[in-house]
Amino acid sequence: MSVSILIVDDESDVVDLFRQQFRREVRQGLYVLHFANSGEDALARLGEGIRPQLIVILSDINMPGMDGLTLLSEIKRRWPELRVMMVTAYGDEERRRIAHDHGAADFIAKPVDFSLLKRQLEQLPSAPA
Repeated sequence: MSVSILIVDDESDVVDLFRQQFRREVRQGLYVLHFANSGEDALARLGEGIRPQLIVILSDINMPGMDGLTLLSEIKRRWPELRVMMVTAYGDEERRRIAHDHGAADFIAKPVDFSLLKRQLEQLPSAPA
């Protein structure tokens, strides 16, 4: 059974990077990757519904317009059950605390360690075995 991951990042190369790193899992039908290039785009996609079942949102913190922390707050207000992991190039403890206080499930530093990320995803409820 496939499950969905929504990746929110304003950098266009992120799409290709995630597709490359998850190509085997996508080919095997484990994950379906969805992409949004802004917080506003992510909220629109969530409002339309994402299928198959969405198990996690990976969101950059630093984005123009609606930043990741604002997006996180809005997601938690509208869909409190959704798991959100924040991704950022900045690893300071203040941002980590703020993201955690806003309901982030985890904090991932850029460049993303995809081996670690995949292990984290495998631990999520409803993740493919």
